[in-house]
Amino acid sequence: MHEVNKVGSLIVKILVVITHVLIVMSCKSLPPITDASYEPDGKLVDAKATENTKRLYAKLQKIATSGFAIGHQDATAYGVGWKYADKRLAYWSDIKDVAGDYPAVYGFDVGHIELGHPYNLDTVSFTLMRDLIVRAHENGGIITISWHLDNPVSGGSSWQTTAAVTQILKGGTHRDKYERWVARLATFLNDLEAFDGSKIPVVFRPFHEMNGSWFWWGGSHVTASAYKALWIETLDLLMNKHNIHHLIYAYAPITISDENDFYKYYPGDRFVDVLGVDIYNHGGNENYLKNLKQNLTVLRQIATQKKKVFALTETGSNKPPTIDWWTKYLYPGVKDSGIAWLLLWRNAHAKHYFAPYPGESSAADFQIFRDYKDTLFLGDMKAILEQPISGSQKQ
Repeated sequence: MHEVNKVGSLIVKILVVITHVLIVMSCKSLPPITDASYEPDGKLVDAKATENTKRLYAKLQKIATSGFAIGHQDATAYGVGWKYADKRLAYWSDIKDVAGDYPAVYGFDVGHIELGHPYNLDTVSFTLMRDLIVRAHENGGIITISWHLDNPVSGGSSWQTTAAVTQILKGGTHRDKYERWVARLATFLNDLEAFDGSKIPVVFRPFHEMNGSWFWWGGSHVTASAYKALWIETLDLLMNKHNIHHLIYAYAPITISDENDFYKYYPGDRFVDVLGVDIYNHGGNENYLKNLKQNLTVLRQIATQKKKVFALTETGSNKPPTIDWWTKYLYPGVKDSGIAWLLLWRNAHAKHYFAPYPGESSAADFQIFRDYKDTLFLGDMKAILEQPISGSQKQ
């Protein structure tokens, strides 16, 4: 009996050790939010990131040494006066129509994926979106995805600002719902596969413009600590529960005033791969140009310290741009800024568009903008990757 007890005791000890090891291993999947020993190392947040994801990050770093990639939201899904579903032009884009080349960066939004709907909040079917992402990737384009998810407490849209963040954190009343939502997102992301079966790497930009108060996850509707917890817990669900390892995570406030403004909601270097900022032309051309220069200077200083890629993650003029807007206001604001890309927002219709379309007043100026050696469209991507980092492309 004594020997049996000794064996039993030994088994218990072994089980305790194994349990302890498993707990430690699980805790290491995402480090704590406060880790004074962390040093910027230029590596991705996800230690298990796929090789294609690592290559995409290296590609972004290389692009920034040659210029900046031009992107457009929903570029091939629809434009002014057409939709892909109409089969009017098959695979096309307004930028292709004007500039003779496709954008290098393709923005998509997965809002309403959480609801199990077949279409996103801008009426793009998720089946079509997946197909367009595959096509863009196979052509050498870069994919970035945002998520305008509904308010999980009120049931309203992203812009319905009933306080909700604390309710979907661990222990919150709506946590189970949020985990179901993330699971639906993960299913869509896992379905993004290239022709060779590999996962398509994506720059994922959730909970953006958090320093404004128009979304339920931002501004006066959430504390900074709750926002940071939401960010980290979401990454934990994606990486460690759903085994998503083909994302590059981008943090992007709206126009900032200084470094303190940028850092207010910043979840920490261990949890962010790309530093971004969204800047729109709300207050006139001169003010927009001033904001571009100021914000991108601040962003560059922070990104240099942290060895991270940075980008102008959303931009454009909220009203019809002046005929020389691209060369006189946008270009001077981003030239030599160090950004890897800029993303123009979507062309919904003739009264709400952010990229030129045929016949639009600034289209000719955009063609001049297109010919600058550092404005990089899809056709420039292959040349960049084949040349030394110091090389320039268009002459």
